[in-house]
Amino acid sequence: MGAALLAGGLGGCANQQAIQQRHNAAIYNTELGIAFMRRGQLAVAQRTLDRALRENPGSPDVHSARALLFARLREPKKADREFREALRLAPKNPDYQNNYAVYLCSVGRIDKGVKIFTEAANNPLYMTPEFAYENAGICLRSAHRNVEAAQMFRNALAVRPNFGQAAWELADLDYSEGKLAQARQEIDAFLASNHGTPDLLLLAVKVTRAQKDPLDAELYARRLQLDFPNSAQARALADLGRNPG
Repeated sequence: MGAALLAGGLGGCANQQAIQQRHNAAIYNTELGIAFMRRGQLAVAQRTLDRALRENPGSPDVHSARALLFARLREPKKADREFREALRLAPKNPDYQNNYAVYLCSVGRIDKGVKIFTEAANNPLYMTPEFAYENAGICLRSAHRNVEAAQMFRNALAVRPNFGQAAWELADLDYSEGKLAQARQEIDAFLASNHGTPDLLLLAVKVTRAQKDPLDAELYARRLQLDFPNSAQARALADLGRNPG
């Protein structure tokens, strides 16, 4: 009896070891598949991720990676199925939420994408909710829903007041609509308390030139050249002079 129990215990351990080995192999093949994707070797990536799925069909990481692959392969039904399966297995994972929302926006499913971005922003496990709000704003702006987009950029700044990219997005949105005074106010308010970014300083030059304010335009241009001398935005100043619009 004792020997039978011992044999059963050993068999259970061996089975657990085999399962763990398969799961470890799935992790390796998932990472390898993502690396192939980044190099543009999509056929190899698919074979590798198919293998990872056989090794651990219950892994949300595997399904998330396959979702990204099918999105690259322009197979929307498969991509959507894999995104949803990853979220079913790990419903509170903000990375899966963000990836799915980005995909939804890329295929024009704006409302669903924004809804999931907002869920990610409100997810206590998400350490950078400002990025979810910013992405939601970019998604809405791509659909020319500018009022809603502006609110999302403001939400991002409410979470992180020194978020330069969101400040630029908000001011650039107003600039694109010809709201020069509002764009200028947003830029000046941000720069009064935070470091500038190359994008924001270049936008400041554009706005002040459009306002026929050459003195402040020159001050912003010098600040851009001094603070970010090697940036593409500093190099763009020359072109801006030839093409003020």
